[in-house]
Amino acid sequence: MGKKSKTPSYSGGTINVNGTNKVTTYQKKNNIITDYNMSDAEKRAYDYAQKSFADNLATVNVFDDNTKKNLQSQVDAYTQNGQKMINNLYTPMLENLKNDIASRFGNLDNSVFMDNLNSIETKRSDSMNSLAQDILAKQDEVVNNELSKRYTYLGFLQDVQNQINSNMLNLINASRQNSSAGNNYNQSNTNGSSFGNIAGYANLATNIASLFL
Repeated sequence: MGKKSKTPSYSGGTINVNGTNKVTTYQKKNNIITDYNMSDAEKRAYDYAQKSFADNLATVNVFDDNTKKNLQSQVDAYTQNGQKMINNLYTPMLENLKNDIASRFGNLDNSVFMDNLNSIETKRSDSMNSLAQDILAKQDEVVNNELSKRYTYLGFLQDVQNQINSNMLNLINASRQNSSAGNNYNQSNTNGSSFGNIAGYANLATNIASLFL
């Protein structure tokens, strides 16, 4: 009878970073398990990003009273500044007109004054109407800016989670490749050949190194 072939033992995979074990792949009964050892700093960052994302998502489009007051104060400041600019432009024009007409005609009860007055008032009215439109645009702007900041913050929190997940997945895959290379070596060694494993280990080393480039 032929000699029964020996089943090679399972070879686990371990990834160390700066002397710290990050990932371990091993067999437990009929299961292949890969554990990722998250550092305290990673866990704090991940938990903070995950909790902050959840906390802010429900109210991302909701403005509380303080936010509303802040946005309105920006619109009010814009309105007051616009009104001030219009007044600074047209009030001196009216005063100069009055003084000019009074010095020339002795009174303001004449057509020259009224014609010039109507012209100035028409221009001032046009400026006020334009300002009213600008104020509406400003209201939209401050609301959109606030929403943009909130969505940008949510995006940042999501990026933090995604980056940590990506790092974990890369190292987990490297650990599994490590384990697979070890098992291939064991299998080939059992069959009396080890040449193919040298290339496998070389490829594994290249893959692991590329994770940190």
